[in-house]
Amino acid sequence: MIYILIALVIFLVIVTLVQFTRVGELLSEIKNQDVNKVTDSDNKTQGVLSLVVAGAFILFVIWQMVAWDHFLLPPASSVHGAEIDSLMQVSMGLILIAFFLLIPLLFFFAYKYRGNQKNTAYFFAHNNKLEVVWTVVPTIILTALIVYGLRTWDRSMNPDVSTAKVIEVYAEQFKWTARLSGDDNKLGKANYTLVNGKNALGVDMNDVNAIDDKLVREVHLVVNKPVLLKFRSQDVIHSAFLPHFRVQMNCVPGLSTQFAFTPTQTTAEMKEQEGKDFEYILLCNKICGAAHYNMQMSFIVETQKEYDAWVASQEILSEKLLTQK
Repeated sequence: MIYILIALVIFLVIVTLVQFTRVGELLSEIKNQDVNKVTDSDNKTQGVLSLVVAGAFILFVIWQMVAWDHFLLPPASSVHGAEIDSLMQVSMGLILIAFFLLIPLLFFFAYKYRGNQKNTAYFFAHNNKLEVVWTVVPTIILTALIVYGLRTWDRSMNPDVSTAKVIEVYAEQFKWTARLSGDDNKLGKANYTLVNGKNALGVDMNDVNAIDDKLVREVHLVVNKPVLLKFRSQDVIHSAFLPHFRVQMNCVPGLSTQFAFTPTQTTAEMKEQEGKDFEYILLCNKICGAAHYNMQMSFIVETQKEYDAWVASQEILSEKLLTQK
């Protein structure tokens, strides 16, 4: 409600200023003055108004940064997530420095060099030093940012997965299913032609690597241990999104995609920071149908001991299929 009132006040202020301008034009017509003639007084008024607008705009930006900060990404809970956040902070820092330096100067010079009948405009045709400065400095800054960004991207997308736990995340309208690799850390092959009521993921049970796979409705991870998520989709394009881990990857029918990361904080630690209701949640970040909002699956980060106890309690896929026959 407060934001509606603020918007209404701003609208009324604009309408009032427009009406004042119109009243001024009418008074000039009554005095037989040329309303189209711009005087030094008009230029000064416009210059002052530009400074007021600049100040209001800068204050509005500052207010947005303070009031809406909590709508940005949540705290990072992965190794590469911290690096991505650092890149974002550096980029935003440079943008804000440029903004708070150039915007005031832009409006200040518009006021200082406003039209004046006593002044004559100076024709400034060329300056090599100035052109070198405004070309070279931004080039150096942008090149450094690009190199920094590419290095961060490379480390995020190509980590060492030799010891990573392999987990498949299977998307379908409108739910997620996960398949854990067994002690061999290898997932059995899967084929869409094998999908049926009992074998929802189409796992090839003739593959020896599939014998010890496990299907789960929530994923448990070991803190500070790398994990490799492999994504598949049964129907349409979904987008697996784990905001706290800074993970997002499309799940495409007929194509396997993957993303590796290392969680750095347990769910229990995050509950202490963010509140007792905190959960790591896997979301679908593409509007994939009417029940898109229902595509959620819990991720739990815990100690190795807790993880081992949970894994031992899960039923092996091959045994589960046998009991369903």
